Amino acid sequence: MALTLYVDTARWRAHHKHVLEQFPGIVPVCKGNGYGFGHERLAEETTRFGSEILAVGTTYEAARIKDWFGGDLLVLTPFRRGEEPVPLPDRVIRSVSSLDGVHGLVGARVVIEVMSSMKRHGVSERDLPQLMSAIEDVRLEGFAIHLPLDRTDGTDAVEEVIGWMDRLRAARLPLHTMFVSHLKATELARLQQQFPQTRFRARIGTQLWLGDHEATEYRGSVLDVTRVVKGDRFGYRQQRAAADGYLVVVAGGTSHGVGLEAPKALHGMMPRAKGVARAGLATVNRNLSPFVWAGKQRWFAEPPHMQVSILFVPSADAPEPHVGEELVAHLRHTTTQFDRIVDR
Repeated sequence: MALTLYVDTARWRAHHKHVLEQFPGIVPVCKGNGYGFGHERLAEETTRFGSEILAVGTTYEAARIKDWFGGDLLVLTPFRRGEEPVPLPDRVIRSVSSLDGVHGLVGARVVIEVMSSMKRHGVSERDLPQLMSAIEDVRLEGFAIHLPLDRTDGTDAVEEVIGWMDRLRAARLPLHTMFVSHLKATELARLQQQFPQTRFRARIGTQLWLGDHEATEYRGSVLDVTRVVKGDRFGYRQQRAAADGYLVVVAGGTSHGVGLEAPKALHGMMPRAKGVARAGLATVNRNLSPFVWAGKQRWFAEPPHMQVSILFVPSADAPEPHVGEELVAHLRHTTTQFDRIVDR
């Protein structure tokens, strides 16, 4: 009995093919928990569709994935002096976002990140005059720019990249390769047309692995079902049942990521109102679970346990679940750990 990730493999791979066609020279990204699939699986898929490079989040991820992927590994987290040394092969490329970072990686393969409107990290325009001499001591693989997802001020992502291309060119820095993030295919084509001597490579993770929502599905197995009547006490905190129904024990708890949620950026009155409503219900121990039964997301009977969740299903509006059945679970891939993955 398990929390299972089911993958419609043919459909999932057809989506990969579609994205690869849209973004020639794509750099697949495999970081965190491997977008819910795991590092080993995504390394295998990247090898299968023929990419010679794979981007990872950290040096620790690179150390784990190097035995599963034989091509170049691009570490996205910038190098910092004093970081814990991790033994890595020469095919690993380090990102750097400062002059000091470049000076600290003598002889290494590097990609230099420039500061975008994200304002997260990157070299600034004032650093460019010193970069020419600094890059003589490294093997420069190209420059990179990480762009925001939303542009509420109406600015143009392409124009932001063009601005940096002009600055780098004015500083007489080599522009053979530019790694970009969060550009549409049409925007990438515009840049490639305007700068034919530069190879633009899109670093893509979410859109590649999770872009077709219908290709994957999480399901949790029902482990136990107990009938209760209104007023019965149950669980760790001995709460009372609010109505007649069933306590359904289902595979999937906090160790799987069930009940964990990353903060969301809310735009508009309706999403904000829903957020306030959810917060209000939580104060009276009413929390909606990700598990679906009889067409509805069901409420947690109590906070999820480490490996299982207990749901309350009112007998008035739903049939009794049975042990061995599976409940669909609406879970976020990047925060979920499955027990098993099944291709179908």
